[in-house]
Amino acid sequence: MGVAAGPIRVVVAKPGLDGHDRGAKVIARALRDAGMEVIYTGLHQTPEQIVDTAIQEDADAIGLSILSGAHNTLFAAVIALLKERDAEDIKVFGGGIIPEADIPLLKEKGVAEIFTPGATTASIVSWVRANVRQPAEA
Repeated sequence: MGVAAGPIRVVVAKPGLDGHDRGAKVIARALRDAGMEVIYTGLHQTPEQIVDTAIQEDADAIGLSILSGAHNTLFAAVIALLKERDAEDIKVFGGGIIPEADIPLLKEKGVAEIFTPGATTASIVSWVRANVRQPAEA
């Protein structure tokens, strides 16, 4: 598989009933300011809507922000839909209020990385650059 042209494309999404999106907007802006293309889906997205958007936008990654406590269910649903739609090359990462004890289970299910409160925007940008496809050299 060759290296795709253009900047890294990331869908930033707020799944479920969680209505607090300040952190997701901060991450979206940091990724954008780092030269990535960011598609922010807004609040109250279903896993189906998020995966549809990622596929339609030819995203390289999906960043999920979850504060509601439904992380185990929502991450698993997004991963399952990506697999079902033959889009497992789209990396899933996330953050929010996620207990440390749940992180290994989420990674077993296919979540590439979890960022907990206190993670810096620089560390998230660095992780995306290092772990999501690299843009083609000009």
